[in-house]
Amino acid sequence: MDDDDLLHALARDLDGAFEALVRAHADRCYSIALRFLGDPADAEEIAQDAFVRAHRALGSYGSERIAELRLRAWLATIVINLCRSRVARHRLPTTVLTDAPHLTAAAGPSDTPHERLARRESAAHWAALVAGLPARYRAAVVLRHVDGLSYEEMSEVLGRPEGTIRAQVHRGLALLRAAFEAAEREESIA
Repeated sequence: MDDDDLLHALARDLDGAFEALVRAHADRCYSIALRFLGDPADAEEIAQDAFVRAHRALGSYGSERIAELRLRAWLATIVINLCRSRVARHRLPTTVLTDAPHLTAAAGPSDTPHERLARRESAAHWAALVAGLPARYRAAVVLRHVDGLSYEEMSEVLGRPEGTIRAQVHRGLALLRAAFEAAEREESIA
């Protein structure tokens, strides 16, 4: 079921179709929260809270409003706002993603254990670099390059003009590149 079909199903029968919404978007909500917060337990809690809030909101919307939602952007907005609230309440450590096998690309059938380990270490390294970005750049990079939202959708999610979002993605990638190169230099010296 694609998002348009899902929205129409939700508009007709919110309770009956809500499970399909959760199944379709749970992983991406969790992934956004994990990349933003860096802690799997916090990310899981945020993803669950996002669906509770989504259900409440959808219950208060008329069927026309539900059918017109941009589902991916709307859910990402809820997740990002919850993450921002969590960060504002608690100063979180930003490099917890040391054991997150679900973040690595699926192993190929011919991958050796060494290749799987290298892929897992690389994913953990990049996750730590992303988690170390300032929040405004981290949100922009995660939504663009992890979740795959368009700049128009990101503008809606983050409440900023597209030009600002593009600049934040560009700046975030530049910071990631600089952090990666610094880590490479440090590793080559050691």
